[in-house]
Amino acid sequence: MNVVKRHSVAMHPGDNWHLAHWYEAPREDPAVPEVYTYTDAISYAPGSEVAFHSSTTAVQWTIQVWRDGVTPTLVHEATDLPGRFVAAPADAYRDGCKWPVSHRWQLPLDLPSGFYRVASTCAAGTGASFLHHHFFVVTPADPAPPRDRFLFILPTSTWLAYNDWGGANSYDGIDGANRNQFSPTLSTERPWTRGLVWLPPGAPRLCDPQHRRAWEAPRYPTKEWAFTNGFAQYFASAGWAQFDRHFAVWAEREGYAFDMITQTDLHYRPEILARYGTAVIVGHDEYWTADMRRTVDAFVDGGGKLARFAGNYLWQVRLEDEGRRQVCYKARAHDEDPVRGTDRAHLLTGAWEDPAIGWPGATTVGVNGLQGVYASWGGLVPRSSRGFTVYRPGHWAFAGTEISYGDVIGGEAGVFGYEVDGLDYTFRRGLPYPTGDDGAPGTIEILAMAPAVRVEEEHRGEGFRYYLGNGRPNSSTKLVPPGTPAGDKDPQHYGSGMIVAMPRGRGEVFTAGSCEWVMGLARGDFCTQQITRNVLDRFLGRRA
Repeated sequence: MNVVKRHSVAMHPGDNWHLAHWYEAPREDPAVPEVYTYTDAISYAPGSEVAFHSSTTAVQWTIQVWRDGVTPTLVHEATDLPGRFVAAPADAYRDGCKWPVSHRWQLPLDLPSGFYRVASTCAAGTGASFLHHHFFVVTPADPAPPRDRFLFILPTSTWLAYNDWGGANSYDGIDGANRNQFSPTLSTERPWTRGLVWLPPGAPRLCDPQHRRAWEAPRYPTKEWAFTNGFAQYFASAGWAQFDRHFAVWAEREGYAFDMITQTDLHYRPEILARYGTAVIVGHDEYWTADMRRTVDAFVDGGGKLARFAGNYLWQVRLEDEGRRQVCYKARAHDEDPVRGTDRAHLLTGAWEDPAIGWPGATTVGVNGLQGVYASWGGLVPRSSRGFTVYRPGHWAFAGTEISYGDVIGGEAGVFGYEVDGLDYTFRRGLPYPTGDDGAPGTIEILAMAPAVRVEEEHRGEGFRYYLGNGRPNSSTKLVPPGTPAGDKDPQHYGSGMIVAMPRGRGEVFTAGSCEWVMGLARGDFCTQQITRNVLDRFLGRRA
């Protein structure tokens, strides 16, 4: 429990969540004990040494390392560590904290691959304690894993993009001359903000738990809950706790064997993926480097299987300093990215569908980010079905589900939402087909889909406040999808989210293009679970 004294702040009736940005930063008050920790890398091989870097205003503190899963297991603990305070630099979000090493741990050679949660705690007086969570991943050591073991790729570039600890992320911040911009460069050498690594039971999700009645004011429960409970403003947008952990727990309970790597490993150590026959990505995987994509494309072309239960495949990023910094200028790339106009212009950190990059995500994962993006929350398709409408029920992915044409799958569990991916499409005789105008390969088969939007439709009700709003430009609405008709005055309003299957080379890709697919697993939805089993079992060779 983290406790501070009650205090007052001014609130103005015209304020809304879109205009307010708060972020986690250390209090740095000797009278208020706290402790923050980060590691010198995001992942390690068994046998490596982990260096923990910390700053604390407490006299003593404790560190624990837990291997997370169905039953979290304590694998390391150090108590009564001497406290040392080092102020966080003003630009820690960009250049790192540069704190000293506070503790070291040599990983056992037999430590299994997985997600390891780091808990730093100190006494905060009156029986309370201060708790901060960090993480690292242990990569697999087996040079020849069995065919029925898949590689779980964690979308850590997206997690980093939403981590605003110290003042900024890829959305908001204190960067720039006026200290009011997001930061194009983000450091891994800082703590993770509260909520990306661990969440208490009952923490809300971005998608509305129930349909809003007519003329009820839109609400954003995650913002309300985060502000009330001292969690990050963007805790619900990305991270292990909100997305990937749900899949890992479900897969473990189902008896699937898997190893883990981060996107940083995918970028710098592509040989790890080459050992496996199946790769899995879930949740929110918005940010990728060109090398990550090339590695995945080569993997699938060579016969690998890619199962993606995730949404919002949108931005190219660059990694620098062996992955310690991530660069993404987004909608500012054409004006500010140093590679523009050079022989490295193909590495411009904008949307994959931007003509300056010209590498639509659909060629890798079967769907495009700019053909989405939002659904099932706030004023963004607020009364959607929250599931996918099925158009090709005879596909092998739907075996054993007993679904029919026009049925909605996952609606009760809310599997369609937050951010989704789709394609430019047309209907012929009741069936959807990709037009290819957005660069999508013609071999893609659209199995199911539902509507999405890129801006909120504002209605002038008393007390209505909108997060994105209708027409206020943000990083995605400034971009026009390829294939948009010339003169279209409103090209950014409408899109879709899709379930697709795509052959590529000697391999195969299956995508359920929604961040919230994992909720069908966590909430026990029959069809979502059966489809996920069908995909994994086919790709792993368990059955045809």
